Amino acid sequence: MFQMQGPSDALVQRLHAMPKVEIHVHLEGATGPDTVWDMAQRNGVDLPADSLEAWREFYEFRDFEHFIRVYIAATSAMRTPEDFEQMVRDFAGRQAAQNVRYSEAYVSPQFHLSAGLSQADLLDALAAGADSGWREHGSKVRFIADISRQTEMRRDDVLPFALEGRERDGLVVGIGIGGIEEGFPPELFEDTFTEARRGGLHAVAHAGETTGPASVWGAIRSLRAERIGHGIRSLEDPELIAYLVDARLPLEVSPNSNYRTKVVPQDEPHPIRALVDAGVYVTVNSDDPPMFSTDLDNEYVTLARQGFSFEELWQLNVATLEAAFLPEEEKAVLRKEWAAFADGIGSAED
Repeated sequence: MFQMQGPSDALVQRLHAMPKVEIHVHLEGATGPDTVWDMAQRNGVDLPADSLEAWREFYEFRDFEHFIRVYIAATSAMRTPEDFEQMVRDFAGRQAAQNVRYSEAYVSPQFHLSAGLSQADLLDALAAGADSGWREHGSKVRFIADISRQTEMRRDDVLPFALEGRERDGLVVGIGIGGIEEGFPPELFEDTFTEARRGGLHAVAHAGETTGPASVWGAIRSLRAERIGHGIRSLEDPELIAYLVDARLPLEVSPNSNYRTKVVPQDEPHPIRALVDAGVYVTVNSDDPPMFSTDLDNEYVTLARQGFSFEELWQLNVATLEAAFLPEEEKAVLRKEWAAFADGIGSAED
């Protein structure tokens, strides 16, 4: 992978220590192969592998199409409320280990509702996992209900799920679209997003990752997206870049994911540098950590290897906090924690 320099141990430690927020990470994709294998054995689900070792090998990323196969296979093993409670609790623990104080995790309810879970059971499990994760680890998790655009199964259930989740003390903060962009433009989901906004949900959309700027424009014009997942191909359209800068519309950028999906060639610098230099509002995220052999700490270290200074990385971290769909009173508490950390860094340097 492209690298200009090796970050110092001190910089790596500082990046780990800084309090962080993550707003583009998939709950299912953040669950490791061993846990998925255990769930499959417990739930009587056949995975496309005849042993744990073979499943670990299958989990290793090859290309975007293979990633979708892994993702769908993994979600098929997640069947019971206990599975989801464990997934969220464990996710909060891994986030806390990286000093991630708050996460907005995508969850794909249509896969799970079609497998027999009720809406109430799934929401109960997510709430229980988030509550125990917060109590045990001090890392808060809320959810974005993600529509898998390439599959019709239970698609119409995602909006009711999200609306009920919002009523549960803001457990679900928004609705999104993910999956395969080609052939499934944002315009197909305009009516759903209109109803979601009426119900008080935030709107986000994966766009401009594997297809070009037209996908981002569709998310903006048809869905009125408040954040764009990935969006790196916006650089192909100067007019779109100018709009993103003027509107201060955040991009949820995941560098290692883009390298792994081969959207960005591994021997080239990540376009996040060009986006930042153009004045685009950029946030840093891990997407599907175990599937892409990464985590949020590593995303920041990857950018440090490509020449980003700590000050630049800190500002990206601050931008991620500000882009989160947190109630203002909760965001104000985290701002104080961020300010205390920054003051401590300044004192140490003095």
